[in-house]
Amino acid sequence: MFRLLRKYTQDGWWAAILGPVFTIIEVIFDAVIPYVMSLIIDEGITARGGDVDYIFKMGLIMVVLAFFGAISGALSGLFSSISSTRFVTNIRKAILEKIQTYDFANIEKFPVPTVVMRVTTDMRMMRMAYVSIIRLLVRAPFNLAISAYMIFRINNVLAGIFAIAIPVLGLGMYLIVMKAHPRFRQMMLRFDEMDATLEENIDGIRVVKTFVREKFERNKFNKSSSSVTKAQRFAESLVILNRPFFELVMYTCMILVSWFGGKFIIAGSMTTGQFMSYLAYLKAIMFSLLMFSNVVMQVTMASASVDRANELLDEEPSIKDDDADENLEVENGNVEFKNVSFKYSETAEKYVLSDVNLKIESGEVIGILGTTGSSKTTLVQLIPRLYDSSVGEVYVSGRNVKEYKLDKLRDAVAMVLQKNTLFSGTIEENLKWGNPNATHEEVVEACKCAQAEDFIERMPEKYNTDLGQGGVNVSGGQKQRLCIARALLKKPKIIILDDSTSAVDTDTDHRIQLALKEKLSNMTTIIIAQRVSSVKEANRIVIMDDGKIIDIGKHDELMKRNEVYRDLYNTQMEGVSE
Repeated sequence: MFRLLRKYTQDGWWAAILGPVFTIIEVIFDAVIPYVMSLIIDEGITARGGDVDYIFKMGLIMVVLAFFGAISGALSGLFSSISSTRFVTNIRKAILEKIQTYDFANIEKFPVPTVVMRVTTDMRMMRMAYVSIIRLLVRAPFNLAISAYMIFRINNVLAGIFAIAIPVLGLGMYLIVMKAHPRFRQMMLRFDEMDATLEENIDGIRVVKTFVREKFERNKFNKSSSSVTKAQRFAESLVILNRPFFELVMYTCMILVSWFGGKFIIAGSMTTGQFMSYLAYLKAIMFSLLMFSNVVMQVTMASASVDRANELLDEEPSIKDDDADENLEVENGNVEFKNVSFKYSETAEKYVLSDVNLKIESGEVIGILGTTGSSKTTLVQLIPRLYDSSVGEVYVSGRNVKEYKLDKLRDAVAMVLQKNTLFSGTIEENLKWGNPNATHEEVVEACKCAQAEDFIERMPEKYNTDLGQGGVNVSGGQKQRLCIARALLKKPKIIILDDSTSAVDTDTDHRIQLALKEKLSNMTTIIIAQRVSSVKEANRIVIMDDGKIIDIGKHDELMKRNEVYRDLYNTQMEGVSE
């Protein structure tokens, strides 16, 4: 927690300082009030026989002290709120920036629900702990020190009761903290599981309704929610013992002080005013200890959230470009795979790509065909370094991809992935992800090439139509065409179309291929497809199976010598004929 505080409170340092300063001022004002009260009793009432003027003057001083104490407390709360808000805001920004550096392996390690949970619920718990630290953790020790000094000054014999209570309270608090932390860690994991269940249900609501599985999903969520309830009850059942334990010790001290203090008053070794102020200071001590205990409990509850935030911030991407050349640019679309093998983790037994050798010339159109699971997509993801090869090297423009800065390499490569993603905003705003500086004319031209202009023009707002979150206002085929147009606007050296026309009809697919052939004549084009017709006109077609390249050639060559390709083509053509 304190490591995060040092790093992420720098821009709000003034608020982080003023909060504790005004807390200390508030404590000073509050600490003087019991002393003034004792003067009213001992001097104004007892010694002076009810001197009204003296009592009124001292009473007015108490009112002034209370007023300025309240003002100081309000200012302390204000600056603490400002500082705590900036603290969690900075952490959220840092987490987002860190996630942007993650490679696919890191992203798979932290699913979306747990990331969302960590930047919302966990941040709220950390903010509450931070406010407690900046206010109560300053107030409690300072108030404790002043009050302890005053009770020892008034009667050091009675102060022995306070000295005995401290280690008892400390031991109890230590035992609670040590047991509570792992329980809260488990509670946050249950929250992650519940969020994952909820997100899955909402994302798949159409499938749920289609299969009439609402009851099943309700039961599934109720089970997950019950798990959270049990974990939360188990964690908090220990923490709630803190206050009763402290109150037990505190009231025991009050009873002992009252008993022995009364005897001292009767014996004449202590005045009534001193006893009253002693009780006030003792209450302040006990309240300070209770505040300190609450801070410790709050920090204990938040410590699980701190651990989870640190996991995101400390995660190091396996793909880095620290040693890359800042000035190296991708000059052309040459691509070469040399003895490339790949597996998703070092502990995996089997390579998903094995001994791949392939050279693609700049401007060439390459088609890749293969059965499901033949690692076609994995192969092309090595080009922009979404993954790094486990064995062998990948070259772009004659240089190892690891020699380029990631932003320059990826800026030269456009990908239309299998899972098409659009974002909230208008059609034009989404398309300009490919090129923020593109003109409207360039946007329209890209849409014409991707065969998207027709359906856009039929929409009420045309290019200003809001797509909704995730592009829910367009069909799968329309979404694919918009993603192709977005990639074209990027004007890359290499464009990869990963089964990007699977949701469009054969005629539209054919028109897209013809337009791309004309539009992408100067780009290296890699087309992964299920349809032979989508890659039939390619310069070369790569046949993959089980992570290996089993044949490369033109359509006519493969029809003559490759039985797998010939059977696939004939089957698809029969379907078209029928």
